[in-house]
Amino acid sequence: MGKKLYVGNLSYSATDQTLIDTFTQCGQVESAKVIMDRETGRSKGFGFVEMSNESEAASAIDKFNGVEQDGRALKVNEAKPMAPREDRGGGYGSGGRY
Repeated sequence: MGKKLYVGNLSYSATDQTLIDTFTQCGQVESAKVIMDRETGRSKGFGFVEMSNESEAASAIDKFNGVEQDGRALKVNEAKPMAPREDRGGGYGSGGRY
């Protein structure tokens, strides 16, 4: 089990500090990041928390997965590595007509 956790179904008012305050109940939080929408500046409803060791990460999953916070049931599990993105083209110098 990894130390980095995916936290889904967050309220749109959740912040990095909200994640830190919540997950420190299970141990030391190395980092916490709520993913924000670039256009609106509002939370996308998910984020990532990195715990200092695997046992703390397992404890956080057991404690918070399915628990209601701000009227929403959290989804907490081990974060999966980011899948490589396909080149969608666009942008300057991508072979478009100029």
